[in-house]
Amino acid sequence: MGEKPWQLVRMVRDGQAEWGMVRGGAVVGLEAPPWAAEPVPGESLGELADLELVAPVAPSKIVCVGRNYAEHAREHDAEVPSEPLLFLKPPSSLLGPGRSIVLPWQSERVEHEAELALVIGRRCRGVPAGEAWACVLGVTCANDVTARDLQRRDKTWTRGKGFDTFCPVGPWVMVGVAEERVNDLAVSCRVNGKARQHDRTSAMVFPPSTIVAYVSSIMTLEPGDLILTGTPAGVGPLRSGDVVEVEVEGVGVLSNPVR
Repeated sequence: MGEKPWQLVRMVRDGQAEWGMVRGGAVVGLEAPPWAAEPVPGESLGELADLELVAPVAPSKIVCVGRNYAEHAREHDAEVPSEPLLFLKPPSSLLGPGRSIVLPWQSERVEHEAELALVIGRRCRGVPAGEAWACVLGVTCANDVTARDLQRRDKTWTRGKGFDTFCPVGPWVMVGVAEERVNDLAVSCRVNGKARQHDRTSAMVFPPSTIVAYVSSIMTLEPGDLILTGTPAGVGPLRSGDVVEVEVEGVGVLSNPVR
């Protein structure tokens, strides 16, 4: 496949989800995701713009890091953690690009959280930080949608973070990005075209490799698992009719309407 980063997509064709890689503006099929086998390009599936994309991941678990940008911790009058603060979102919360975030009736304040997400490429347990990046297949854009009122009310964050449609991911996975590049990328969020969040991954309290190593010291990470690395300051409410965009520099733009 070469050294150059490439885009992994997942799409619906004839009612079935299929994997593909982007070449120019077209997509060629893959028999399996690249964490399952050496990716061998197959037949052309059509132009990227004409295909119905879904979330480009199929994780056994979604691990998230809270308060990983100091300014975001401060905007909530919360302490910056001394070690990564972890929580989980269920795989049922996954949402593809262009699909609607659904505001639940149980909440009166749902907020966006733009994040860089890591996709694990091979099984790992107890991996040292210096070797952790070798376990990462690639990176993508994610939105850790949060029912803020429920998060604050409950003793755990499961309900506030776990509703269906609360984990938009995509539009693709950028495979093979160098660690030094990922350590300094712009992460931003726009709602209806207006900027809400912006920072660089270099401002993270715990960089990506440290996060992978820490998570793997607790649980086995499986190929395809997803790690959300935290959100910058500037989180704010979403309302029906909004369009929210998460952009990660050099990766892409994830756009979702809200209803």
